[in-house]
Amino acid sequence: MDTLSYKTISANKATVQKDWVVIDAENQVLGRLASQAAKIIRGKNKASFTPNVDCGDNVIIINAEKIKLTGKKMTDKVYVRHTGYPGGQRFRTPREMMSKNPAFILEHAIKGMLPKNRLGSRLFTNLYVYAGDKHPHASQQPKEVKLDY
Repeated sequence: MDTLSYKTISANKATVQKDWVVIDAENQVLGRLASQAAKIIRGKNKASFTPNVDCGDNVIIINAEKIKLTGKKMTDKVYVRHTGYPGGQRFRTPREMMSKNPAFILEHAIKGMLPKNRLGSRLFTNLYVYAGDKHPHASQQPKEVKLDY
């Protein structure tokens, strides 16, 4: 047999099919929602998944302020950042972050689940998180997704 009767087809920027998806975060657990959203953004739920190509969907998450954390994580978990100056380490709990910017907690969790390279930075731009139940992407006709975990 001279040639193969089958070939592995890899997606590229021209052949990828990108859709828009809406996920309602109301009463969802943070980590479980973030892992499902990261999987959709990455494109791992598609048969044409290619690891080095942005083949995932654009994800819109609404009701970010109604996300749940299990146990005592709302008060005991700590987000650490550094100002860059000596003694500049700053700490915040999820409750303090929710009062300031409810979308940050979801964005932070999902970003941590994406690749740490240029592709991951590009994939992160496909995420849109909103605190309320309204979003400005109605013209893209996003599909509502029910998460099953």
